[in-house]
Amino acid sequence: MDFLTNALQKAFVDKSVISEKLNPKFIINDPEKNTYFLTLLQNDLTKCSSFFISVAFITQAGLDAIKTQMADLASRGISGRILTSTYLGFNNPDVFQSLMQIPNVEVRISKKQGFHSKGYLFDMKDYQTFIIGSSNLTMNALKINYEWNIKLNSYDNGELLSTIQNHLIEEWEQAEKLTETWLAGFRRSFHPEMNIRYTAKLLVADEKDESDYILPNKMQKLALDNLRLLREEKKATKGLVISATGTGKTYLAAFDVAQLKPHRVLFVVHREQILKKSMESFKKIIGGNDSDFGMLSGTEKKISAKYLFATIQTISKENYYKLFEKNAFDYILIDEVHKAGAASYKKIIDYFHPQFLLGMTATPERTDGFNIFELFDYNIAYEIRLQEALEEDFLCPFHYFAVTDYEKDGSVIHENSTISQLTNEQRVQFLINKLNYYGCSGNTPKGLVFCSRKEEAKQLAIQFNIHGIASSYLSGEDSIIVRENEIRRLENGEISYIFTVDVFNEGIDIPKVNQIVMLRSTESSIVFIQQLGRGLRKDSSKEFVTVIDFIGNYKNNYMIPIALSGDNSRNKNNVRRDTIDSTYIKGLSLVNFERVAKERIFRSIDQAKLDSFGEIKNEYFRLKNRLNATPFLEDFQRMGSVEPSVIIRREKTYYHFLKKLRENDSLLSSAEENALKFLSNEFISGVRPHELVIMLEIISKRKSAMAFEEITELLDRNNLKYNERILETIYKVLDSSFYVSTVRANYDNIQLFIINGTRLEMTHSFRDMMKHEYFFKLVVDTLRVGLNNAWEFDSTKALTLYKRYRRKDALRALNMVFNQNEQSIGGYTYSNNHFVIFVTLDKGEDFKAAQMVYEDEFLDPTRFKWFTKSPRTIDSPEVKLLKSSEDWNIHLFVKRRYSKKDTEIDFYYLGEMTPDIKTIRQIQKMTTQGIKRNVVEMEFNLKDTVEPNMYEFLTGE
Repeated sequence: MDFLTNALQKAFVDKSVISEKLNPKFIINDPEKNTYFLTLLQNDLTKCSSFFISVAFITQAGLDAIKTQMADLASRGISGRILTSTYLGFNNPDVFQSLMQIPNVEVRISKKQGFHSKGYLFDMKDYQTFIIGSSNLTMNALKINYEWNIKLNSYDNGELLSTIQNHLIEEWEQAEKLTETWLAGFRRSFHPEMNIRYTAKLLVADEKDESDYILPNKMQKLALDNLRLLREEKKATKGLVISATGTGKTYLAAFDVAQLKPHRVLFVVHREQILKKSMESFKKIIGGNDSDFGMLSGTEKKISAKYLFATIQTISKENYYKLFEKNAFDYILIDEVHKAGAASYKKIIDYFHPQFLLGMTATPERTDGFNIFELFDYNIAYEIRLQEALEEDFLCPFHYFAVTDYEKDGSVIHENSTISQLTNEQRVQFLINKLNYYGCSGNTPKGLVFCSRKEEAKQLAIQFNIHGIASSYLSGEDSIIVRENEIRRLENGEISYIFTVDVFNEGIDIPKVNQIVMLRSTESSIVFIQQLGRGLRKDSSKEFVTVIDFIGNYKNNYMIPIALSGDNSRNKNNVRRDTIDSTYIKGLSLVNFERVAKERIFRSIDQAKLDSFGEIKNEYFRLKNRLNATPFLEDFQRMGSVEPSVIIRREKTYYHFLKKLRENDSLLSSAEENALKFLSNEFISGVRPHELVIMLEIISKRKSAMAFEEITELLDRNNLKYNERILETIYKVLDSSFYVSTVRANYDNIQLFIINGTRLEMTHSFRDMMKHEYFFKLVVDTLRVGLNNAWEFDSTKALTLYKRYRRKDALRALNMVFNQNEQSIGGYTYSNNHFVIFVTLDKGEDFKAAQMVYEDEFLDPTRFKWFTKSPRTIDSPEVKLLKSSEDWNIHLFVKRRYSKKDTEIDFYYLGEMTPDIKTIRQIQKMTTQGIKRNVVEMEFNLKDTVEPNMYEFLTGE
């Protein structure tokens, strides 16, 4: 088969031609579908053996988007060329300086007048790929703008390819080399004709905005409306605002004071250096005389001010707070209110009685058991977390790089590395090289470096100074004055880095920070986001903030994708996919992992106990604190917490989990437990909504039966497709006859429904159970979770591409016969014109399920090699079927790997495929007992090319 001939036939002659590989692609950025030109570019770079990029315009952000791919290519000895220009003065000197930091790229500058090309050429060894269109190497073009690009493939002898290659070589030879000398001259003469500075209006009211009149942004308007409704409709005296760092909380507070017009206001912060800035922000919004505003701190005591800004350290002292009457302030605001569990805050909150108390925080979650939500009567006025803030463009975009930490003689930095290992000359030089390579906006770093130990931070600062990089060191032992002085020096450019241990996790505002460096393991998602947040405030001095995270052999590396994605599902496969597919990061931000760093994170995920009882217990009480009530499974789902299926897979029922915590409201009988166990295990995944819709209609409306005619009307109302075969399977599932005896035995042969003529009826025993209100509540909760999951599937199709399925759920969705347990199904089964294949790609060392190890594998994203069970021959029934399978639908389900440490039993659906008849052959393979057995090997062509991120996730390629 000639893949390229088929691909060109399909693209340019007849779209009905079957073609699985080398198909031309039309590429646009589509944020709703999470598809971007950037993803395709990164994947092509990863796979190529060389590359040639010819683009007129390059930005530092666009270059950052491919730096980890460039670094990985360099480690494999692969290099490439970039041809660019000085057309319209778009490419500034900083970009050329950044290009010179990439060792495996040669750069030349075209002298051609009006150079405006946009092309990307990749050598894929067996063929060439080129992309031509409208996208320059800028983040807007790669991820945001509406751009048109066409991707084509060619063999080496193709005329179009030869024309492009010859033209590029000619242009390359005429172009000028990028050198230090050229750059120095360009920098002296640079006068941009286009204004490409970071001039987009800041949607967040910046604390340094000098304008006289400021309007609330979108977030602030919603929060202000919610605060007003809290007071007017709920008569609330307290409210909590949860808002990511840098989204304008201070201005929000000032806007709320302006709309409420209290007689006197107290604003409490925990650091003196924030006071003056907060007071200036309030002046801009509220106006009035300067005499109305004053501070109560270690340096100023203007206690008569109408708007008083106080540090908690000062006002919590009895000789100060007792200077005021308890009702002296109508409105009190507490910044960083997650600290309110401390004794100093409790004194203030207990003493004063304002008409309204507002708390503001980016991280309300606590590890000391103190309940912030309870303190504010569970009144959450507004909440916006990192992902939403990025999507709304409230924050400065960040470029996160997970990079490989220093390694020598196979020894890698880890939690117990000695100070000498952390600060030796080789590691210091390694760190400097990486910092230079990944750079920062403008190439002049103003960086915060978070270290694991005080001595490490101190010694590294000394070493950086020795290497000519002006740096300082701060710890908790340094006074506020010392800290403020070092911050001033950093912002003024007197030093490039401040090395610290947790001093700047929160509550500090350094807008000019353009680089965050993490030289420590990630102990918690909260701290990770706090440290990341130090650079997210928008400022005209930077276009983005660079985050460089050095990944050693840390056991907590798995927390990194959790923190970045905000995915608290505790599902290991979700976390693995978040490491590979970072399209969850919205806007102009990006997340990239070097290959070795990614492998270390994967090892950490494999070893982590994400679904341990202790982890789920902690999430339970976190939710309970927030809700002021016992959370049910749907609460976990609604709040983006632990995935309910993770809890069910571990505990069998949510009731069993609650009982272990002694949080159950009532006791269930053994029959009720078995019924709940059946519903939880068989339906919570939601692979098909039909049964769930029917059961919820009967149960939640306290019916005892439904006529078949009523059921079809119900399915019609919910726009659910059905036919006689689907209805037959639905009824078999509901009356349990679909399930084999071994499955039914797991639930003590419980039966919930029976078919009586043309009616679906509850059994008498299930009807009696429904009289128990607590059982009723647990059942409805379970079914609602299942239905919520079901709406995530495509209800117009039996199966949804890339969704997870258990073997029996796949058979149910396809209306197949389930007449053997899942273990007996093994690798494949067939009935009802469907042939389903289940494959575990990486069997792992502890895989003992088969007598023979089958080497099923992807040949590429369009082809799959597969082996039948043993012993089988060319004349076996399934082989004959596959050789003449025109009337059969062949489905592929794949699991990444088998591991006893994982409870994951789901397979990803990769679509339908057709056998390549000429590849079918009978061979012999050795069993684990050393006996040769006959098997049949064949290759399949997939109908849908496996999308790159899924392919990498499943294969590691």
